[in-house]
Amino acid sequence: MGEPLDPRRSTNPYDFLDSRSLLDDEERAIADTVRKFVDDRVLVGITDWFDRGVFPRELATEMGALGLLGMHLDGYGCAGTSATAYGLACLELEAGDSGFRSFVSVQGSLAMFPIHAFGSEEQRQEWLPAMAAGEAIGCFGLTEPDSGSDPSNMRTVARRDGGDWILNGSKMWITNGGIADVAVVWAQTDGGIRGFVVPTDTPGFSTRDVDRKMSLRASVTSALSFDDVRLPGAAVLPGVTGLRGPLSCLNEARFGILFGVVGAGRSCYEAALDYSTSRVQFGKPIAGFQLVQRKLVEMMISVNRSTLVAMHLGRLKDAGQLSPAQVSFGKMDNVRQAIEVAREARNSLGANGITLDYPVIRHMNNLESVYTYEGTNEVHTLAMGQAITGLGAYR
Repeated sequence: MGEPLDPRRSTNPYDFLDSRSLLDDEERAIADTVRKFVDDRVLVGITDWFDRGVFPRELATEMGALGLLGMHLDGYGCAGTSATAYGLACLELEAGDSGFRSFVSVQGSLAMFPIHAFGSEEQRQEWLPAMAAGEAIGCFGLTEPDSGSDPSNMRTVARRDGGDWILNGSKMWITNGGIADVAVVWAQTDGGIRGFVVPTDTPGFSTRDVDRKMSLRASVTSALSFDDVRLPGAAVLPGVTGLRGPLSCLNEARFGILFGVVGAGRSCYEAALDYSTSRVQFGKPIAGFQLVQRKLVEMMISVNRSTLVAMHLGRLKDAGQLSPAQVSFGKMDNVRQAIEVAREARNSLGANGITLDYPVIRHMNNLESVYTYEGTNEVHTLAMGQAITGLGAYR
């Protein structure tokens, strides 16, 4: 019968289901380019940046030069890639660190997207080329201290004063807020919720960074304050009124997340696999013990399953057939799977798993934030519940 087949010869432990074969040449090239950028420019510094709690703003222009900022948008210096290609870039970025994927998601999906989709031509020309190049950084002001999952009750208001708008209020948990050049801010008006393009050097606009974070440390998180911020009439986004505007932006960002967290999970699984095959106890690598193999297999299955979910949803989005509830499915379950992989990987590394010498505890901490932002687990549960029952359970 011959020698038993070594399963390592017939499968790739780092891509067990050969999901790379589902990509076309352009998608593989984009994924490989972003992975090289992460290897060369992110992983070499991420331990220090995470430890010190800083984001290297100087890398924004490098990401712009690679076409990663607003890459799924057309024109104005944007790359105009497919949604799947954008997702793959997010996956590779988050394999480095969630802070970098968050930066790209906020820049492209939350700040550039509403200007591109709902802005005037003057707003697009003024901001999008500079933002695509990473020369101008954007943020997205929706969440407030007392209004997270229920943005309809936001307290930030904008009122007319002649031809101008006067903006008052505050926002909280705003990624990129302290380093942004422009903020897309959503506020209550007499005519409903409207979006405003607000240069951050406008008098009355101020920020305060959130300190002492244990998660997303290599990312800037800030509070925004508006004290009689006077804006010209042309600052309002003319193409949308109501919650449809900000919620459509969040849907774009959630799509990037459901791909991104696959990268975080993959990084943790690979760290655990590499560690387990080299760490020797009781005379052999710990990967040779049944309990460790079960952990590795469960991690591998979660990563591969999440990859396929992300790929399928990416194809649906490119075909114009992806629903918000399906995005909720991907965001909720892929984040959940990634967190479980991170926790199991931390356990597999033993005491070494709690140090920044390995990526696992960093990803584990980051994913706690990703689990909550862009819609909590509970909100996505209710979104899918409404989709399958036809009944809303938010109130």
